[in-house]
Amino acid sequence: MSCSSAENQQDSLDRAISLALESRALDRDALCAVTGCAGSDLPRLFEGARAVRAKYFRQDLHLCAIVNAKSGACTEDCAFCAQSSRHKTDSPRHAFLDPQEIGRAASAMKARGASRFGIVSSGLAPTEAEFAQLLESVRLVREAGLAADVSVGVLSRERLSRLRDAGLSGVHHNLEVARSFFPQICTTHDYEEDVEAVRLALAEGFFVCSGGIFGLGESWEQRAELALTLRELGVSNVPMNFLMPIAGTRMEHRPVLSAAEALHILALFRLMLPTANLRVCGGRGPVFGPAGGEGQQQLFASGASGLMIGDYLTLAGSAPEADLALAREMGLRIVDSSVEPEA
Repeated sequence: MSCSSAENQQDSLDRAISLALESRALDRDALCAVTGCAGSDLPRLFEGARAVRAKYFRQDLHLCAIVNAKSGACTEDCAFCAQSSRHKTDSPRHAFLDPQEIGRAASAMKARGASRFGIVSSGLAPTEAEFAQLLESVRLVREAGLAADVSVGVLSRERLSRLRDAGLSGVHHNLEVARSFFPQICTTHDYEEDVEAVRLALAEGFFVCSGGIFGLGESWEQRAELALTLRELGVSNVPMNFLMPIAGTRMEHRPVLSAAEALHILALFRLMLPTANLRVCGGRGPVFGPAGGEGQQQLFASGASGLMIGDYLTLAGSAPEADLALAREMGLRIVDSSVEPEA
């Protein structure tokens, strides 16, 4: 991305904020002003991200939770993932959980404020036996009173139809990184497979979450490239994950992002995707500090509008009660996301 110096940085930054408030795409100079923002200009960027969030989400806060339904032994070689069979980690490994256990986990998270519950399974796609268990799990999550979502790799139109009949509400399928950076992160499937999985779920009318993970060594231009791809696809729910380096993976020696850089990334996505629900998920504690602390409060000042509560796939998260206390302290309103429009 070639940035022009024709305009003053602050003027370009102000225009970026104005464009976002009108839900218009950022032009080249406006985008460069955001990605290149530093030092004394960052407070203005964060102020703008906060204004965009307030316009489209007011004081609403969307909460979701997941269960690691099948862990480890994944055939894919994603560089950051503890579940890849190419890595030697201490990550938990287990077959697909009994659907009754998944139903109980959903009920527990509903009691803690979640209204969407994602069933996550390692691997590129479920086997037939796993898919039968998945169908039953979706039914039980719905019976628990939550919107049932799945994150189980690539799904065909036929499988999506069967899941819909079982009560499925949403599909999660992260693109993870920009197309130009993907070959450095994963070589066992093509980026276009992920794009098509998102496109199909959207075409079938599901509530779709698709986002990325940051801190893998990607450039600011590649971060903007990912946001642009999500905008072009029409994704309206974007998980924002930050790398937690895990021993045994190819990313084990990567540093954890600073809170300032992570807030900058959130602000970039808020201005590029002004009406999308930005849900902060993995890495929230290591990057932003303990639950209820000042760092966690800054998430909302930088554009976040949702949180994943409870544990992540292979690592513990913060106590949901601490997140709920923070929301009350900040005057945020917990939204029943189970009744959100699905597309």
